[in-house]
Amino acid sequence: MKHMTSSYENISDTARNYSDCPRVVLPEEIFFTISIVGVLENLIVLLAVFKNKNLQAPMYFFICSLAISDMLGSLYKILENILIILRNMGYLKPRGSFETTADDIIDSLFVLSLLGSIFSLSVIAADRYITIFHALRYHSIVTMRRTVVVLAVIWTLCTASGIAMVIFSHHVLTVITFTSLFPLMLVFILCLYVHMFLLARSHTRKISTLPRTNMKGAITLTMLLGVFIFCWAPFVLHVLLMTFCPSNPYCACYMSLFQVNGMLIMCNAVIDPFIYAFRSPELRDAFKKMVFCSSTARMTDP
Repeated sequence: MKHMTSSYENISDTARNYSDCPRVVLPEEIFFTISIVGVLENLIVLLAVFKNKNLQAPMYFFICSLAISDMLGSLYKILENILIILRNMGYLKPRGSFETTADDIIDSLFVLSLLGSIFSLSVIAADRYITIFHALRYHSIVTMRRTVVVLAVIWTLCTASGIAMVIFSHHVLTVITFTSLFPLMLVFILCLYVHMFLLARSHTRKISTLPRTNMKGAITLTMLLGVFIFCWAPFVLHVLLMTFCPSNPYCACYMSLFQVNGMLIMCNAVIDPFIYAFRSPELRDAFKKMVFCSSTARMTDP
């Protein structure tokens, strides 16, 4: 986020005077390439679900929600690079009204990506919980109508919150709210996991008779959650350090890795589709059909 980047530049100059850690700078080409790949991969996931009726189920709609979140994170970086290029070429007035407005919109995409990922992972966790422990009633509990309503509410809240957080991004309360959602999601999912573990111990036979796909979905969620934490936690920590100890040399040393932490976020959007494909044979088949059908169509064109 440019607001955070510019703030980092200003507040860490003093801290770097007392720190031996040089700022790590990565080529913009790396960010741009990873972002393009992330957008294309998640777009393929969305197309695979919406073009195959067999995949149009609540579980895959929740996965689409996470794919949209990942795609927004990648799109943020692409648009930011385009904005920088236009400014460097002289088409935009530096810090002008248009650039400021465009920057706020782009930053909203970044915040929306994080919020969307948090709520999408949470709803996927709830879906897996219902699938495992209420398997017989799953289709009556998780209907398509309820799925659409839940996703509409989630994205409405995320959009409103994203805009508000960008507008009030310089307030400490906003930073606390922004960063607190990350551990709150982890606590929520951890509570579901603990409850699942306790129920599994008391219903061992019942759990063993469930379809393997139900337990496989829980493993997929664990992988997605692990990648999300690994990719986003460094950035969340950076925001906290930047807010509460900007002049501390140890904090400044960690904040010198700002661009590395940003690259990890971009990598999250690239890794998630591989997890979907690796864990879901249905999605794998849909991907293959899309690729081979498009290849066949090109070969048969006159």
